[in-house]
Amino acid sequence: MENKPIVTCAGDQNLFTSIYPTLSQQLPREPMEWRRSYGRAPKMIHLESNFVQFKEELLPKEGNKALLTFPFLHIYWTECCDTEVYKATVKDDLTKWQNVLKAHSSVDWLIVVVENDAKKKNKTNILPRTSIVDKIRNDFCNKQSDRCVVLSDPLKDSSRTQESWNAFLTKLRTLLLMSFTKNLGKFEDDMRTLREKRTEPGWSFCDYFMVQEELAFVFEMLQQFEDALVQYDELDALFSQYVVNFGAGDGANWLTFFCQPVKSWNGLILRKPIDMEKRELIQRQEATLLDLRSYLFSRQCTLLLFLQRPWEVAQRALELLHNCVQELKLLEVSVPPGALDCWVFLSCLEVLQRIEGCCDRAQIDSNIAHTVGLWSYATEKLKSLGYLCGLVSEKGPNSEDLNRTVDLLAGLGAERPETANTAQSPYKKLKEALSSVEAFEKHYLDLSHATIEMYTSIGRIRSAKFVGKDLAEFYMRKKSPQKAESYLQGALKTYLAEGWALPITHTRKQLAECQKHLGQVENYLQTSSLLASDCHLPEEERKYFCQEILSFASQQLENSGHKIVLPMHSFAQLRDLHFNPSNAVVHVGGVLSIEITMCSQMPIPVHVEQVTVNVHFSIEKNSYRKTAEWLTKHKTSNGIINFPTETSPFPGSQNNLPALELYEMFERSPSDNSLNTTGIICRNVHMLLRRQESNSSLETSSGVALEDGAHVLRCSSVTLEPGANKITFRTQAKEPGTYTLRQLCASVGHVWFVLPHIYPIVQYDVYSQEPQLHVEPLADSLLAGIPQKVKFTVTTGHYTIKSGDSLQLSNAEAMLILCQAENRAKVYSNTGEKCSDALLRIQSSDKVTSISLPIAPAYHVIEFELEVLSLPSAPATGGDTDKLGTPEPHRKHKDKQKASHCMVTTDHKVSIDCPWSIYSTVIALTFSVPFRTSHSLLSAGTRKYIQVCVQNLSELDFQLSDSNLVDTGDSADLQLIPLNTQCQQCIYRKQSVFFVWELKWTQEPPPSLHCQFSVGFAPASEEQLSVSLKPYTYEFQVESFFTLYNVKAEILPPSGMDYCRTGSLCSLEVSITRLSDLLEVDKDEALTESDEYFSTKLMYEVVDNSSNWAVCGKSCGVISMPVAARATHRVHMEVMPLFAGYLPLPDVRLFKYLPHHSAHSSQLDAAG
Repeated sequence: MENKPIVTCAGDQNLFTSIYPTLSQQLPREPMEWRRSYGRAPKMIHLESNFVQFKEELLPKEGNKALLTFPFLHIYWTECCDTEVYKATVKDDLTKWQNVLKAHSSVDWLIVVVENDAKKKNKTNILPRTSIVDKIRNDFCNKQSDRCVVLSDPLKDSSRTQESWNAFLTKLRTLLLMSFTKNLGKFEDDMRTLREKRTEPGWSFCDYFMVQEELAFVFEMLQQFEDALVQYDELDALFSQYVVNFGAGDGANWLTFFCQPVKSWNGLILRKPIDMEKRELIQRQEATLLDLRSYLFSRQCTLLLFLQRPWEVAQRALELLHNCVQELKLLEVSVPPGALDCWVFLSCLEVLQRIEGCCDRAQIDSNIAHTVGLWSYATEKLKSLGYLCGLVSEKGPNSEDLNRTVDLLAGLGAERPETANTAQSPYKKLKEALSSVEAFEKHYLDLSHATIEMYTSIGRIRSAKFVGKDLAEFYMRKKSPQKAESYLQGALKTYLAEGWALPITHTRKQLAECQKHLGQVENYLQTSSLLASDCHLPEEERKYFCQEILSFASQQLENSGHKIVLPMHSFAQLRDLHFNPSNAVVHVGGVLSIEITMCSQMPIPVHVEQVTVNVHFSIEKNSYRKTAEWLTKHKTSNGIINFPTETSPFPGSQNNLPALELYEMFERSPSDNSLNTTGIICRNVHMLLRRQESNSSLETSSGVALEDGAHVLRCSSVTLEPGANKITFRTQAKEPGTYTLRQLCASVGHVWFVLPHIYPIVQYDVYSQEPQLHVEPLADSLLAGIPQKVKFTVTTGHYTIKSGDSLQLSNAEAMLILCQAENRAKVYSNTGEKCSDALLRIQSSDKVTSISLPIAPAYHVIEFELEVLSLPSAPATGGDTDKLGTPEPHRKHKDKQKASHCMVTTDHKVSIDCPWSIYSTVIALTFSVPFRTSHSLLSAGTRKYIQVCVQNLSELDFQLSDSNLVDTGDSADLQLIPLNTQCQQCIYRKQSVFFVWELKWTQEPPPSLHCQFSVGFAPASEEQLSVSLKPYTYEFQVESFFTLYNVKAEILPPSGMDYCRTGSLCSLEVSITRLSDLLEVDKDEALTESDEYFSTKLMYEVVDNSSNWAVCGKSCGVISMPVAARATHRVHMEVMPLFAGYLPLPDVRLFKYLPHHSAHSSQLDAAG
């Protein structure tokens, strides 16, 4: 568009003509900053002007809103330098010029005085230049002196001339921008006012369109193409909003002009800057919707190409074409069939050719993503036209189709002059494509293949497959199913990979039709089974495809042994499996029941001839795995195995994509840390949006093979109702091993539906077991001395217990087997169910106890209980255990202390002869003695006492009775007098009871005493026992139990004091007195003989373990003591009390001092 802002020139036209070439060249050279109102961003623009001679007719009249013919600036040119001439002619001419401007309210003017040095030299009476300029400024520029400028020698090449030109051009540009800003602002205000009146009756969109387009023209004239495009976008948005409102019931009156029936559909015109024909239709309010949209887009296209944005043209064109189709429906515009398809097809090709005309091939190839949508839309519309005009039918177009084609071509009108000489113009392509079946096929296939290639090159595989589906439909119409199959398979593969349910269903329907025409029976039946189970299909269609399968299955084939194998998942799904017995373990000869739940996917009941399960048999290498105990511990308890529900029938679909990793995102201001924006960001978008390749094979073959095996579970004549169905298999185990369910098959005539792999793995085990005998106590431990119950468990295994079979138990010496009259044996099956209950016959002799077993079949369990009794006795204790009752030394180990709290155990081994074996079975029963007994010797002067401590280590309470202590040495002069007052006494668990006897003798006591302690006991909680219990016995020996010396210690306070004081030395006096004459015990190595008496050496030691006293001086020593009654020896030493209060005396210890070669020394029993 070559419009430029108009600037009028008055005054000396010859002068202007001489200056114009330089002016028109210099004006646009320097850019100027244009600051506009309403806060819009400033822009740098290059100004150009159309200089015309001033005429009053050019001035705008009242109400004229045309900006293109509006003069933005008026310039008066003069080179007058003579005062007389100025007064005579120039002044009057300037006055008339300004009066005309004032009459039209034009205030944008400029007076240019050109100075010429040559004229100044020729005239001597002229005034200086400033005089003329000053007069003009005084006469016409009272308050606007800057409106008069001087241009000095404009045709010369000098620095002065250049400076004058620069000042003049700057002034001219400034005034032009001021005029633009002022007049455009006023125009925009008027336009805005007009737009705000759009709700008033009589408002016309076409009138408003022309006003706002005038503003767009001005921006385009100023080369502000972006602003010009904004004006058309606003018009586009305004009109679109009115159409949407009309569809919602809020229609404007002026929209009725655009609801005229469509009579011409010649497509977009993009090869002209302005389509004046359609503009005039809009101006006269005679344009149709397509006319308005075509003109509006052509203007947008022109501006976008000026902005070098051709790819946005393609994007906007695709949106326009789709929107026009919807707007015609909303406005209920009458459109002949196929007319809109012609308009869209022509428009797509016109846009593509317009883009190709302004871009080179490299640019076009690198931006296919922007144009491929137009190629696809054109292909789609050409296909619709072919179907409409009968060009795709097998017989070709009929007369009605030909008439419709003629009408469509007539609506195109004559070809435009600008494309008449173009060989491949859209008009020619469409006319040729509709001319014959062969021409249509050529053009349609060329467009389709080009579109598929473009989509594939940019990675839009799904769109390419969609076009391929249209091609497949075209080939099916042309009776070429072999060509259609590959396109349908490719589309189906993509949809399966991405999980598009509805496109999968639609494509499978097309593929089924194709396979039926090609005679691919197996593939057709497989696709039919998938469609029959597809919930996205109507019920009638599902029944049709199911009936197709049943019809084929009922046919008689030439090869009766031929089977068609199809996948199971489309026919039925395995939901769960239940074993009986629940642990899936059965013995050889046992019966195993397997109940499966199959969910039929078919819409109608289907009679299945047989359902089979192929079973794989394997023998475990490790024999221990075949034992009943191992199988029972390691098999599932409930016997129910659930199979995963197939949520999506699409392998590699979107359900297998990784989960979304969403995180919160906050963007804060760097200045005050305030929150600007917030949102959600996906961290693994690269994983979710990457291309998903399908690894599944095309649906051309099921790829399922039937397994042949010797082990098959079979169920015949089953009717599968829609939904869940239960099927039960029964089998009798014959050979031990592991059986794995591998394949599930359902046969319907010649059609076999196969589940090739049952997953998770399902197995059952068959075992063969040897007879076994287990003997175990019912309690945690067996206690000696009281009846204890022992459980006998006989696992028959493969052996059958017959009448007369018995267990022969060899009797142990210290263990009795108690025979009760009501001993009963229970027989259980291998599943734990009770089978029978029989009386147990037990016969006992001195050496053998015979237990007759009840009759029991193989793989059963016999359980019964017997009572056994172990004789109680404590281990014999020598005289070294507790010598003379002295306390245990501190150096004893902790291990011995811990062992003292554990019960003493006794093992009894019993040999059992079983009827199923020639070898004896030896079992060991461990009994624990519930008591621990200890004794001690107590002294009180010369009197002696024996104390027996009985400690109950078990968890039971016992009743003790008849305690007794006897001397097994039968000493006549020794008496044991009991000091126990109670005849019976209860001993609780983990508690102790003490018994005491006093020793008395009439003559010299023996050197050692052999004793036996016995006490009767019975459980405190038991009632009267059927068997008498033997008492608990404990034997021990006491040596050297009489007293030889009496030790007496006394502490005396210091002289002159009544009490001992802390820190003061006190006197400790120890007196050692012999109580008897020479005894047998004194005759050892320490005894020495003199003339008058015998003597022995003693060692004394004073020790204070409580640290109450400090022993000063010698605390121990050796003395020689006469061995005679009442012989006394005194020892004196000093001690010091360390604390105040009543302090216990230090310990005085007395030892027999033996020579160094003696084997041992002993502490004497001394009374002190």
